[in-house]
Amino acid sequence: MVTNLSALIKSGHFYHVNQLVIGIPLFNRTAENQEGYVMINTVFKDGIFEGKVALVSGGGTGIGLRIAKELLHLGASVAIAGRKEEKLAVAMETLAEYGDRALSLVCNIREEDQVNACIDTVVEKYGKLDFLVNNAGGQFASPAESINAKGWRAVIDTNLTGTFLMSQAAFNKSMNTNGGAIVNIIANMWNGFPVLAHTGAARAGVDNLTKSLAVEWGARGVRINSVALGAIHSSGLNNYDPESQKTFLEMTKKNKPYRFGTEAEASAAVTFLLSPAAMFITGETLKVDGGAPLDSPLFPNVDHGKMPAFDDK
Repeated sequence: MVTNLSALIKSGHFYHVNQLVIGIPLFNRTAENQEGYVMINTVFKDGIFEGKVALVSGGGTGIGLRIAKELLHLGASVAIAGRKEEKLAVAMETLAEYGDRALSLVCNIREEDQVNACIDTVVEKYGKLDFLVNNAGGQFASPAESINAKGWRAVIDTNLTGTFLMSQAAFNKSMNTNGGAIVNIIANMWNGFPVLAHTGAARAGVDNLTKSLAVEWGARGVRINSVALGAIHSSGLNNYDPESQKTFLEMTKKNKPYRFGTEAEASAAVTFLLSPAAMFITGETLKVDGGAPLDSPLFPNVDHGKMPAFDDK
């Protein structure tokens, strides 16, 4: 029996909590190019972001790296930021084909000095910053009564304060004169967030921050939106203990496609909000969760297979 969630999904099987492993294909993610890298699947026009500069926090792995790859594929220069240099180094190997258009920066978004240095480096190298994707975040599963003040502050500082610091620096150092677009990654916390109360509070704060900044900075040509993700299969799931992983797997039964979302589906939503097609959208939160908050016992979900995953080839 496969116990690691990522290994389970890569093996092409889905784990139902009320059963053991059963042989239901989750995604049709098979194709790789000759170098062994997954080919980016995108619906957006080639070159749509030529001349644009983007920064993706938490860009060394998972959803953040997938977003960075799509933006690079579409012509942008992209800096990926993260706390761990070794993860960034591995990520940069997969971005080698983009040459000088790809950059990695070590940055802890909870530290204001590091945030300012990160934004300064991007602006100095590329001359401006058009797009910021606040993807970095983190939390740990725990009942509310067991979260101490240190743990609470760590999650709030990462998910809420870090998002604010990155946005503020991007605005003050480039976007206040050049305009731009910011997309914040939050989560499906609309019905509360049991055992993740700290991140639920932080993500709700970012949802409100998105609206506030859209009002304050709109006259400078800056759009700010959020993407609220549901159960997405990414490397971040491996940060949780086995019981929490089972909970995430169970959550997929609450959405209408009856499956995990993919990194490509998350990235597509972000790419749309950065694109010219979203110029009339600001202060909004786009939910990418398969309709999970709408789950109703009157209309139970079934494994219908009629909403196939959009994924890389």
